[in-house]
Amino acid sequence: QVQLVESGGGLVQAGGSLLLSCAGSGRTFSTYHMGWFRQAPGKGREFVAAISWSGITTDYADSVKGRFTISRDNAKNTESLQMSSLKPEDTAVYYCAAGIGWPLRSSYGINYWGKGTLVTVSS
Repeated sequence: QVQLVESGGGLVQAGGSLLLSCAGSGRTFSTYHMGWFRQAPGKGREFVAAISWSGITTDYADSVKGRFTISRDNAKNTESLQMSSLKPEDTAVYYCAAGIGWPLRSSYGINYWGKGTLVTVSS
């Protein structure tokens, strides 16, 4: 069992930066691939970024590539998403996710979800 808790959301102006963090509990945290998904108002949940259990491999949605950076620290059971050059279309609830399969692009492959943290980017 893995429990995930996000933090770091908030209101930021377009062009700004924000760091999201996810704290995981459970001794098996390091065995899961980790990722971030987001859901904008009135839209479905979409893949943002993922990082393999070892931290060696990363994957990004085209919409955030070059602007967002995902990382993890297995010793601390945490993962992070550094978001830069934020745009109003990045406004969404961001969810931390853990899964066994790779790539981690589909919601169907997620074993555990956090409750989400809201990111609002003003124009």
